[in-house]
Amino acid sequence: PSHLKIVTVLLFIFVVVSTPITVWPAFIAFFALVLATTIAAKVSIFTLFKRALIEIPFIFFAILMPFFGEGERFQLGPFNLYRDGLLAGGSIVAKGTLGVMIAVVLSTTTTAREILRGLERLKLPSLMVQIASFMLRYVNVISDEMERMKIARESRGFHATGIKHWKVIATSAAALFIRSYERGERVHLAMLSRGFTGELPHTESKKVEMSSWLIALALPFFALLISLIFRVIG
Repeated sequence: PSHLKIVTVLLFIFVVVSTPITVWPAFIAFFALVLATTIAAKVSIFTLFKRALIEIPFIFFAILMPFFGEGERFQLGPFNLYRDGLLAGGSIVAKGTLGVMIAVVLSTTTTAREILRGLERLKLPSLMVQIASFMLRYVNVISDEMERMKIARESRGFHATGIKHWKVIATSAAALFIRSYERGERVHLAMLSRGFTGELPHTESKKVEMSSWLIALALPFFALLISLIFRVIG
């Protein structure tokens, strides 16, 4: 079930975040654990690393941290680095990468609809789940509407080349907002006419077997075990 996957990911991230970066052998084991989970989930390693590239902007930020800070400093070639900044940057890179990788495994093996249903079962406010659900459902519709409006402008000889055309683009954005709002009103009325009472219908079973819980908790359990072992050794 999707909510068990979400619980597994959240617990794993909690263990990773709570482990000090100074216990670096534990993070090597965490990476091995994530790779083993990826293989067990039948997710391509290439897909995992390709989608994990989304964290590159954060890595650039973390690279700058050793150059700023206070306290102990040491020389590394031509660079003068701060120890606290180096640890903080390494912590962001290691923990962020692990979090992104396990999230990629979750998103690859679970559809967006199943994730939202899982969040609902974990008692996330129903209204938030419904808003996210409709956003995912209609984002392509709004994107297609934008494309049609762009084609309509270009068919009339319009090409944005500078500030003087911003008024036309702003007018188009306003028109898109109004159309989206009106579409939302029509969809809501259509739902009410079909008996919508504030909860989206679903047929997912609410009963979860104990074996499913044991499988789901295996990943965070091994992560916690690794963290404790290396803390004691260290």
